[in-house]
Amino acid sequence: MKTIKFLSIVGLVSLMFMSFIDQEPWVVPAKDKAKKNTVANDKENMAEAKTLYNTHCKSCHGAKGLGDGTKAKGLKGDLGDFSSTKFQAQTDGELFYKTKIGRADMPSYAKKMTDEEIWLTVHFMRSLK
Repeated sequence: MKTIKFLSIVGLVSLMFMSFIDQEPWVVPAKDKAKKNTVANDKENMAEAKTLYNTHCKSCHGAKGLGDGTKAKGLKGDLGDFSSTKFQAQTDGELFYKTKIGRADMPSYAKKMTDEEIWLTVHFMRSLK
């Protein structure tokens, strides 16, 4: 009986610990954080940016970037609220880096999108404020 109780406590503590791991801050290297968006934010580019967002991001992050996409329930961690002050306070370089590199449930888009497409998507994320 003591063994079952002990294993139950160990399991619960492990589960709690794993939930904290997902909450670690996502640190972006300073050189990447400082990068500037190299793509113009104009009407033509925004149309393409919306298409890219709908193709690659909407299923998890939702149409308005609220983290309520069709795949969101099956994912762990914070999907972000693109309309929030906290999200919008990030530099373009941070958003680019996180999209390109990914981590945990956020896939890397380094091989799925060109740098220009990622920069376009950053513009679209900004429009969701």
